[in-house]
Amino acid sequence: MSSGSNSGGLMSSAGLVRYFDSQDRNAIAINPKTVLAFCILFGVFVQVLSLTVA
Repeated sequence: MSSGSNSGGLMSSAGLVRYFDSQDRNAIAINPKTVLAFCILFGVFVQVLSLTVA
């Protein structure tokens, strides 16, 4: 068994930090309000479509 119960925790979290840092530089920034508005409009569109078809 290893020397402590937290062995390897630092290594795995360091990989996650590197992953998220690299994603932040190259990612497309979308405003969360834009995503929420798109989801609401898409839901309204589906509801209207289901009313007109059925």
